[in-house]
Amino acid sequence: MSPQRSARGRALGGRIAAVLLKKKTIRDIDVANKRVFVRADFNVPQDDSGRITDDRRITESLPTLRALLDSGAKVILASHLGRPKGFDKRWTLQPVADRLSQLLDRNVPLAPDCVGERVELMVNNLQSGEAILLENVRFHDEETSNDQSFAKALANLADIYVNDAFGTAHRAHASTEGIAHFIPGVAGLLMEKEIEFLGNALENPKRPFVAILGGTKVKDKIGVIENLLPKVDKLLIGGGMMFTFYKAMDCEIGKSLLDEDSIDFAERVLANEKLIVPIDVVVADKVEAGASTYTVDWDLIPSDGIGLDIGPKAAIEFSQIIQSAETIVWNGPMGVFEIPEFSHGTKEIARAMAESNGTTIVGGGDTAAAVEKFGFADKMSHVSTGGGASLEFMEGKLLPGIAVLQDLE
Repeated sequence: MSPQRSARGRALGGRIAAVLLKKKTIRDIDVANKRVFVRADFNVPQDDSGRITDDRRITESLPTLRALLDSGAKVILASHLGRPKGFDKRWTLQPVADRLSQLLDRNVPLAPDCVGERVELMVNNLQSGEAILLENVRFHDEETSNDQSFAKALANLADIYVNDAFGTAHRAHASTEGIAHFIPGVAGLLMEKEIEFLGNALENPKRPFVAILGGTKVKDKIGVIENLLPKVDKLLIGGGMMFTFYKAMDCEIGKSLLDEDSIDFAERVLANEKLIVPIDVVVADKVEAGASTYTVDWDLIPSDGIGLDIGPKAAIEFSQIIQSAETIVWNGPMGVFEIPEFSHGTKEIARAMAESNGTTIVGGGDTAAAVEKFGFADKMSHVSTGGGASLEFMEGKLLPGIAVLQDLE
């Protein structure tokens, strides 16, 4: 990476984070007797019977919803669920409506659609302090294509738009970006929380500032690495990515995951002393529970072995670095944590963060699932609800679902 490119990326990332930190929220507006369209992220996992198996995204939205309802707003909730092809009742939001009714201790009916005369009638009958949930916005292709007519139809239901769906803020869809071109848009309290934790970590972190990146392919994290390296004091690499870095050092990686197109990039950034790769690796002959495992130093992976987790010495080293940090951001597991034999590294990083006295921020997606699985989620300063969105935020990208909201004056 050239010095010019690095400086430009650092400046751009700083300006973008500063912009995102200066958005209006529901604290800045009067919502009494107003129709308020709230875009939430209720894309929650369900089992085959339609039972919600993890409602964290729903519970995280409750502070915003309660604040609006207690202030006398008429709340119109919207979300997507999955990637349906047209109207497919397997992707209905009825289970979400049922769960919301329980959590809010009031009836939250599900509308038959998200636009149309029947929906308009339900909205017109709303009283102050009441809420309805629109049916899955992705039942309409116009949602993901950000069709302006569809966005306007959504906007016509309300007086004010509130985006509380950080997990979809990186998507310029009709209900996340298009709608705010027709009615004034502000951030919800969850969105505010996400922006403040991630934005302050990138803009003004308490030091030492440590970032931990795992996951599978280096190419998915190139933008994040380029944006973070100038900002952090240490950048720890784990997960499937580490084998591409080993390969860049001309080491044998056996049958481990390799992102061949990113070897040159890995070789370049390895010259930066802030970047640290694991010193040992857990290896097996197959990726499944019950596999026989053994640990080797990073440069001694056998040709027939598969590296599947950071080793115990690396876990100790990483944990010590985490313990000495004041700000820690983590995105991406250290190994195949879903399988017990390859979960130790991820669990130990989660434990170290839970025991840290610093500010600990966990990216969404698999990392959030891991800290939840190991029982450390409530020990973190912040667990993001957005996987892809948190990654793009850390890349220094201007997320369209936030950029379109009104600025503080």
